[in-house]
Amino acid sequence: MNAITARFELTYGDFTLAVDLQLPNTGVTVLFGASGSGKTTLLRCIAGLQKAPLGYLQINDLLWQDSTQNLFLPTHQRNLGYVFQEANLFPHLTVKENLNFGLKRQRQAHKPTEFKDLLELLGIEHLLKRLPERLSGGERQRVAIARALVLKPDILLMDEPLAALDFKRKQEILPFLTRLHQQLAIPVLYVTHSQQEVAQLADTLVIMEQGRVLATGDVADTLTRLDMPFSKDKEASTVWHVTLIEHETEYHLSRVITTGGVLNLPYIEAPLGTALRIQIYARDVSIALAPPQASSILNILPATILALTPEMPGQCVVQLRIGSDTLLAHITQKSAHLLGLKPDMTVYVQIKGTSLLN
Repeated sequence: MNAITARFELTYGDFTLAVDLQLPNTGVTVLFGASGSGKTTLLRCIAGLQKAPLGYLQINDLLWQDSTQNLFLPTHQRNLGYVFQEANLFPHLTVKENLNFGLKRQRQAHKPTEFKDLLELLGIEHLLKRLPERLSGGERQRVAIARALVLKPDILLMDEPLAALDFKRKQEILPFLTRLHQQLAIPVLYVTHSQQEVAQLADTLVIMEQGRVLATGDVADTLTRLDMPFSKDKEASTVWHVTLIEHETEYHLSRVITTGGVLNLPYIEAPLGTALRIQIYARDVSIALAPPQASSILNILPATILALTPEMPGQCVVQLRIGSDTLLAHITQKSAHLLGLKPDMTVYVQIKGTSLLN
């Protein structure tokens, strides 16, 4: 269901923001683009921190801006949570006191169980008595997220919350962001220029460039569009939603079902029936005209070629359909020529590796 309508036109200097978006009322919408593409400006317009002369913003049934009616709610009247790159906690207050500061601003009282659930969700119960200086960067960001969520916001805005963290701290906090992604009942708008964060967190993807929206849609579909930059990048990948169906403990493997067949993955410690998200890099996909025999690669699935396009010299991007899922393969132009690949052909893909995202 589309529940967020955001239309803004704003010019300053040589930059113009001109967007018209309809976004869902649940899940994580990632705003992706290079620096200067307008991601943060768009987020600030939604927060009311920047006023677009021409603007319209509605969250569910809440109208926060309509320039045709001269309506503009200031930030403090918008029931939203905002998480910045830096945690910006009060240094003289403990974690509990920082959270209590947020609780004073909330419009609806939290039940004790709700507050406890929030602490458990973000794994910060044991940090309540600490001052911010005694927290790691990842812990500080988790507290900042909790402080935003105690407000019971109608929407959560996150502006590159991992950008200031080193690799180790990013890996520390990503599982908690994934849990938020799975359990929050409010929409989240998440700004990043990290393709890994897109793959791990996004339900809906908005690609921005020079203040405009290049594409928006389901993350799996948008990642595999041949007219979008993702498909051509050396880190190009596909995100699939799968279900865990079997453990092969003797081989330390697990099997998952996709819309197009079964995949073998490294052992996953989770109950059967668990819904998972996996990432498949285009560089790890090869193509054959017939089912390969006696191959060390376990994951071989029938596929139909949707489209293919040469990109870099000597390279070809192939878009394939497997079941109802889309897959990308990066192969050489010579391979594409020797195999005679063309749209609508039935082929077999060999998937050399997969990454479990959550």
